[in-house]
Amino acid sequence: MDKQGCYRHLIRVPYAHVDQMKFVYYANYLVYFEMARTGMLRDSGTPYSVLEERGVLLPVMAAHCEYRQPAHYEDLLAVDVDFPPFKGVRFRLNYKVWRVESGTDPQPADEDLLVEGYTEHVCMSPGGKVLRPDPAFVQLVRH
Repeated sequence: MDKQGCYRHLIRVPYAHVDQMKFVYYANYLVYFEMARTGMLRDSGTPYSVLEERGVLLPVMAAHCEYRQPAHYEDLLAVDVDFPPFKGVRFRLNYKVWRVESGTDPQPADEDLLVEGYTEHVCMSPGGKVLRPDPAFVQLVRH
């Protein structure tokens, strides 16, 4: 968890994730959201694979990204995940992607906000039935 109570996942940008302009290709931020989301589950003690074994899937129903600045090869990024309160069966995870270390500038700088976004999910059975989130699951991702 970071200082604001969010889960923080670190990612070093690989060369394969940048485009011809030397920017991280825009769709890769959704991959970074997924890496942070599954990292949050794993670090909380219940990897996504365990949820699947229990018959709970978490499909993405909606995704949104707002791009502020590009990330580059070798940048160290921090993806913060926030799980706000929700009602019903659909829940949302909010993400902020920060550059915490530049791959080209050896001098440490303040963190730069690069991307903000969210994903919306439901709990679903392998057969496609929407499930109410188990209170244990909600507690799991909130801690």
